[in-house]
Amino acid sequence: MAAVGTVGLLLAACICILFFLLIRGRRQGAGKLPPGPFPLPVLGNLLQMDTKDLANSIQALRARYGPVFSVHFGKERAVVVLGYEAVREMLLERGDEFLARGSFPSADRTNRGLGIIMSKGERWRDLRRFSLSALRDWGMGKRGLEERVQDEAQYLLEEFRKTQGQPFDPTFLLARATANVICQVVFGQRFSYTDDDFLTLVRLLNESTQLESSMSGQIYNIIPSIMDYLPGPHQLFFSNIRRIQNFGASWVDKHRETLEPSAPRDYIDSFLLKMQREQQQPNSEFTLENLKMCVHDLIVAGTETSSITLRYAFLILLKYPAVADKIYEEIHQVIGQERAPAVKDRVLMPYTDATIHEIQRHLNLLPLSLPRATVRDILFRGFFIPKGTTVYPGLGSVLNDPQQFPEPERFAPEHFLDEKGAFKKSGAFVVFSAGKRNCAGEGIARMELFIFLTTLLQSLRLSPPPGVQAVDVQPGICGVANLPRPFQICVTPH
Repeated sequence: MAAVGTVGLLLAACICILFFLLIRGRRQGAGKLPPGPFPLPVLGNLLQMDTKDLANSIQALRARYGPVFSVHFGKERAVVVLGYEAVREMLLERGDEFLARGSFPSADRTNRGLGIIMSKGERWRDLRRFSLSALRDWGMGKRGLEERVQDEAQYLLEEFRKTQGQPFDPTFLLARATANVICQVVFGQRFSYTDDDFLTLVRLLNESTQLESSMSGQIYNIIPSIMDYLPGPHQLFFSNIRRIQNFGASWVDKHRETLEPSAPRDYIDSFLLKMQREQQQPNSEFTLENLKMCVHDLIVAGTETSSITLRYAFLILLKYPAVADKIYEEIHQVIGQERAPAVKDRVLMPYTDATIHEIQRHLNLLPLSLPRATVRDILFRGFFIPKGTTVYPGLGSVLNDPQQFPEPERFAPEHFLDEKGAFKKSGAFVVFSAGKRNCAGEGIARMELFIFLTTLLQSLRLSPPPGVQAVDVQPGICGVANLPRPFQICVTPH
């Protein structure tokens, strides 16, 4: 028995040595691949990461490995690019080489490579080009959408007024407002704030964003092959996404039944007409599957990013009431009380514009951004990156680069103001990403943030609930997205 035990130990030792030599050989054979921490089988670098704050734990590796390094999410090697200079080179100077969409397991499972966000190649080019054109046709940059945003801002203002100075959580009111704007563009429909189906949609969107950034969601994106078979909050996330997609699909089906080619109503109608024109083209990307996924992508991106940013804006203004007072003073001087704020006012309100930019910078909503992938084998900053490698451009490292924003941890609208108080643009303001795969809805988002915020501050004064002495602006959840912690607010007329 002792001999058998000795043989077993020797066999185990040989296997371990062979495994070590295999891994070492693979690492040496990789040549100039970006360096990074040693991965474990299956788990990759999971044990070296804080799944409650993935972005910061990855950022910490920069001190050891430099601005370009490798990490293993499970079995897959990914490359991380950090810092203003390296990210700028990746997204702008060499953007065409990183134009593909990288692997992101939860979105790969829900989107299946369809739609705008997770597609690549000709599918992405065709759908993005069409969507940008359709968004412009249905309001982006035109007065039609601005009027709808102004109207929605008045509905939101009325809901705030109904609180009559009592503490309330603004989360779902803000989400209803931003959801209604994108719903009007996509569905041609504005929903009542009491519509049950609409309220369910808003709740599912909010809950899904939190689940995606939860610890369970982070672990899923590192070891999906294991997490697929385990129960947990990540399974609720996939259930929610199916319900959101079904909501959008039902509107597509309604539009197919009522389509009038001579009188298109919205984004869906425009897509359906494009489908008809290309139905004889066998390789056309204008299919029913892609339409339904594009609708899902627009609703998710068009609701959550803006509503989260507005939520954080109110949290910041609670913590820094002097900033809110300066914005109100600028509103008083430029707009007054007799008319609604308009996009044209923004250029005349540099402090307000700078504050909104600083809110977005300080929030750092998507610290790692969505992953890109290399379209061919490339050399980047002295390292070899094979074709198809997932690459994360660390937007948060740019927004917090001390060379671009002195004392980046400090909230300071002055980061976007020159010495004369005029608004100052910054090439490091990458909250909408940069290059050819930047956010398609940037124009709508910028319009919403300005009009919603100024409309509310034009009429209402903000304050924390009685007894609240300190306002915590640190994220409540740090994951794919940095999400503000729950809070309550009181509003009273000026």
